[in-house]
Amino acid sequence: MKPVVLLIGKLPNVIGDVARQLDHLPIQWLGAHDQAEVRHQLDTEPRIACAIMGAGLDDTVRGEMVGIIASRRPDICIHLKDRTSGPEGLVPFVLRVVQHEILEQMERG
Repeated sequence: MKPVVLLIGKLPNVIGDVARQLDHLPIQWLGAHDQAEVRHQLDTEPRIACAIMGAGLDDTVRGEMVGIIASRRPDICIHLKDRTSGPEGLVPFVLRVVQHEILEQMERG
């Protein structure tokens, strides 16, 4: 079974674009755009390995989502993308996180 990564972002098409660009990786991608979707994904998918949040969300919303994830699933690492790299920095950021957090650990066994 593929590890699951929860992508959280402001715009659905941005998250979809990330998943399409990285579909060659052995990862199952889930998306969420608001607190209700984050709660739903956390409650229905026990295999989420990590959560990656884009920078387009307001800081208050990002903080609330971190709180939701931390309280419901303290086993999940939460990665917040910086704002200075802009939207074009999202795919490289997700790739780095997935390489380090998931793929390298899978290789080690």
